[in-house]
Amino acid sequence: MTDPSATVQAIYRYPVKGLSPQRLERVALSAGATLPADRLYAIENGPSGFDPAAPAYFPKQRFLMLMRNERLAALRTGYDEASHTLSIEWEGRVAARGDLRTSEGRLSIEAFFRRFMPKELRGPPKVLFGDGHSFSDVAKKVVSIINLASVAAVENAAGGPVHPLRFRGNVYIAGWPAWHEFDLLGSEIAIGNNARLKVVKRIQRCAATEVDPDTGIRDVAVPRTLMDNFGHADCGIYAEVVAGGEIAIDDHVNETAGG
Repeated sequence: MTDPSATVQAIYRYPVKGLSPQRLERVALSAGATLPADRLYAIENGPSGFDPAAPAYFPKQRFLMLMRNERLAALRTGYDEASHTLSIEWEGRVAARGDLRTSEGRLSIEAFFRRFMPKELRGPPKVLFGDGHSFSDVAKKVVSIINLASVAAVENAAGGPVHPLRFRGNVYIAGWPAWHEFDLLGSEIAIGNNARLKVVKRIQRCAATEVDPDTGIRDVAVPRTLMDNFGHADCGIYAEVVAGGEIAIDDHVNETAGG
């Protein structure tokens, strides 16, 4: 089964968990991997037990993240993949910049967070990295996919604007009916010429989606809106890359015949 009307409208990655998205025009997906550099780093909020030499999944509560730390949305961050340099803009100026591969660069970023949100820290903030690791909300290496029609349905139920970036997805798709993504559980989709992804899980939404990504203010109770109007708290799907390939904005999204 194919749907020629479904297309990729946007692609994002989040180099540092909880911080700004980075919009991409195109990206190469690899089998069994996340988007390159997605959730590559995280900011530890007090001792987490994370071992960079043996990186493993930890729940998001161990790190700075929007579910509890909505002030993060007030920051504008930029990440240069070639130099691993993170820049943080706050109140209209660059407040910190550092190469996350170096101790000096990490210290600069950590010092900023000590100044920015001291009351929310459970211990010294620390930039974390593990070779080949992604600080995703789930243990599997997945790509998160958001159906823009489902976001529009949430917006209609909420009675006001709901920015799609509240859902912090990787790939945003237009052309599917609202909630069609849930029908694809266990199926495969093809994007562009070569990439194939298997849909493995619905995404249950938490309080992070209550935060406006532009203002950092909690202004829409998205999980409650979902539950009250649709009988669930889910929006979006996780998919595993089963065949690599480049995907780009405006690529067609097809449901494979065997899916």
